[in-house]
Amino acid sequence: MDDNNTVLEAMAVHDGKIVEVGPERQILNKYRAEEEIDAKGKDVYPGLTDAHGHLFAYAKQKLTLDLTNCKSFNELLVRCEKYASRTGKKFIVGRGWDQSLWAIKEMPTYEELNKRFPDVDILLYRIDGHAALVNKHLLERAKISAQTKIEGGLVGLTNGETNGILLDNAIQLVEKFIPEVSKTELKNSLLEIQAELFQYGITGVHEAGINLDELLMLRNLVEKNKLKLNVYAMLLPSNQTFEFVRKNGHFKLKNLSVRSFKVYADGALGSRGALLKQPYHDAEHEHGLLLTSIKKMQEVADFCLQHNYQMNTHGIGDSANALILDIYKKAFEVNRDHRFRVEHAQVVDPVDFQLFSKYAVFPSVQPTHAVSDQRWAENRLGKDRLKGAYAYKSLLNQYGMLAIGTDFPVELTNPFLTIHAAVQRKNSTNQPINGFLPNESLTLEEVMKGMTIWAAFAAFQERTEGTLEKGKNATFVIFERPLTSTNNFNDNYSWRTYVKGLKVYSIDDL
Repeated sequence: MDDNNTVLEAMAVHDGKIVEVGPERQILNKYRAEEEIDAKGKDVYPGLTDAHGHLFAYAKQKLTLDLTNCKSFNELLVRCEKYASRTGKKFIVGRGWDQSLWAIKEMPTYEELNKRFPDVDILLYRIDGHAALVNKHLLERAKISAQTKIEGGLVGLTNGETNGILLDNAIQLVEKFIPEVSKTELKNSLLEIQAELFQYGITGVHEAGINLDELLMLRNLVEKNKLKLNVYAMLLPSNQTFEFVRKNGHFKLKNLSVRSFKVYADGALGSRGALLKQPYHDAEHEHGLLLTSIKKMQEVADFCLQHNYQMNTHGIGDSANALILDIYKKAFEVNRDHRFRVEHAQVVDPVDFQLFSKYAVFPSVQPTHAVSDQRWAENRLGKDRLKGAYAYKSLLNQYGMLAIGTDFPVELTNPFLTIHAAVQRKNSTNQPINGFLPNESLTLEEVMKGMTIWAAFAAFQERTEGTLEKGKNATFVIFERPLTSTNNFNDNYSWRTYVKGLKVYSIDDL
């Protein structure tokens, strides 16, 4: 995966580093080792990096009610009832519902929840995490009424009364009542996720937003050699994390690296929280939400520049992306190699694309979002604004690189779904037939670079990760099947996965 896309036959590894890569005969004649790995002609690639994932959100989801792929609101209610009966919990947390999969595609409301759960707290996150359905019992406990206002959030109303929907920052008003998950359960869940990622050949994750307690948990797992994933963690802005940076600067402990902040500019398109320049096509009086004030985002940008940290900002709507790009202008003036990122860059006004190049702004995208959202994206945006939506090729042409991830648990961790979505612009069932906005498709080589060397560059790790070259870490995956992209979805998985020369997964061990 170097600049020339060189393909070679063998490599020698010593003390976790690549000593040499070259023709098989040359390597075998020059070196002797206690262990030789015969890859049996299989494809060997650098370990893949998911450049935007949420380890802690996924870990917590595994410990709560799974609502993914609910085909109706009634199925959601049934799952809640079964979960309540099985666990006896008085606070039910679930995640994964998506009303766009239902016959009635409008946001649900809380009437049925209130009837079935009058004395239990219910908090059910939408798949994107930017909207939640709660029951009246929890709203009353949190003292939320029709008059409640919160910056960057919205309390849903019907005929002037609460309806159980909370958007973005309003969800924080009820989250403080969630019972704490035990640290042991959370750690075990994180390690389960690590095993899942290794099975796909994913050896690194850019963790897109954690607090100080979560960072300390990652540090503990790394110190005990339990967490072997290469984790590039983005801190959420707070007095605690700012103080951590003042004290530690760039933090590096083995495979854990911290030198960036994650900021949320707006919400999600599916829940109409993405900030748009013009009203939503299917809601003419709604523009979306600004979750972090421009003043606060500028303060974080200034702090990052002062401490040589990276700023990675969640930007979905065209208005949010325009605001982010304007804030990043100063970063370019101070440091042309700032590598400040826009996470998602989902809808960009065509007049703003050139600003990614002008201010050296790194786009970080998740191709499976395009094929998941294609069912309703035109309804939200209208046909004209689709020209700047999920525009991965256009973004690549501007910056010259893309960091590519999945945004799990919003999407599945499977990187081969990412490849299919990016190259063919289709989902796992090969829909839509002609691809969604096919002019924005990437090549297989571009996608693989986005999950290897470009992802490494996006985390300031290009000297140690991302390619199989002399002097770099011997972190690699041997795939079970040839790595290809065709019109029909090709699933795949790792045959063996290695991190710094040590085997962390083998299909033979299952």
